[in-house]
Amino acid sequence: MTAGRVERDGAAARPVVRVGAPTERRNPDSVDLDLMSTRDVLTVINEADRRVPDAVAAVLDEITETVDLAVAALRGGRRVHYFGAGTSGRLGVLDAAELAPTFNSPRDWFCAHLAGGPDAMWRAVEDAEDDDRAGAAEATECVRPGDLVVGLAASGRTPYVLGALGASRTRGASTVLLCANPEADAASSVDVFIGVDTGPEVVTGSTRMKAGTAQKLVLNTFSTAVMVRLGRVYSNLMIDMVASNAKLRGRMISILMEATGRAEEICQAALQEADGDLKTALVSLVSGAEVAAARAALARSADQVRGALALLTS
Repeated sequence: MTAGRVERDGAAARPVVRVGAPTERRNPDSVDLDLMSTRDVLTVINEADRRVPDAVAAVLDEITETVDLAVAALRGGRRVHYFGAGTSGRLGVLDAAELAPTFNSPRDWFCAHLAGGPDAMWRAVEDAEDDDRAGAAEATECVRPGDLVVGLAASGRTPYVLGALGASRTRGASTVLLCANPEADAASSVDVFIGVDTGPEVVTGSTRMKAGTAQKLVLNTFSTAVMVRLGRVYSNLMIDMVASNAKLRGRMISILMEATGRAEEICQAALQEADGDLKTALVSLVSGAEVAAARAALARSADQVRGALALLTS
């Protein structure tokens, strides 16, 4: 990485950084991209994308460590934070936003912080990612001891993200850096380093492509596994979902039918008796217990279906 400054229309000199991350190198498979047919452009992109899942598979041990840290934090009444900029930050916001409707997780479990604030979801905020002090200030304000902080930075060197991670360590939080640069200097300064080796992009430096796809896969894998470990999935069924529309209300009936093998009418009646609480209806139907007993068993087992069933069938 090299740094410098450039003038802009007589204004004050602005800092320049040349990043040497693998994501900034040229991809030999796409050097004639602008001369290709539409079909060939799509083929080159698709072939590059197909390498991403294997790159994610290579860091499953590190993702496992991160899941375990997150589960421990959430069980201890702490939170998980995402700090990112640009595409990386937007993916963090998306992942955090989807957990409440999918798993009915408390909205303060996962907190997403985006360089430049909410406006940066829709447009680039000039120089926001270069402000390490802003990242540090935001982390200092909201991160608490025992939290888990995940930094999202394709290059592994984004100042806003590194500033947040440094401040979070000082606050007593566990720290993780997720990036597409296995060579990142910051690897040694976090508790877990997830460096996904996605290589050069089809369009040089466009980390919204393979690097972004890898981050999306890792975040999906990470947060879903956390919800599974916290008992928000029974078998492979979403049992903590929020039925916010007609389709999802229908899905609740389907889930009960799949989980219990009972007829639709019986599942509808059980759900109605449980005041729309899917977990309570499920425990009641599987165990044969009354709804009140199912609800009490869930309360005694920290809202865990398997635990409640064990109490009622032991």
